[in-house]
Amino acid sequence: MEALYLLIPLSVVLVFVALWIFFRASDDGQFDDLVGPALRILQDDDKPPIDHKRSGDF
Repeated sequence: MEALYLLIPLSVVLVFVALWIFFRASDDGQFDDLVGPALRILQDDDKPPIDHKRSGDF
């Protein structure tokens, strides 16, 4: 029973810390664009970039 006097306030503090971390990450823009990086990995960019100075195309 005595352990509950320590564990209950400790768990409440832990919940508030987790909520503070979540809302801070949300305010910093961590969760703004969830779709963009997932679609960006699917784009085919295997071709090397064209060096316009070497190819003569201006």
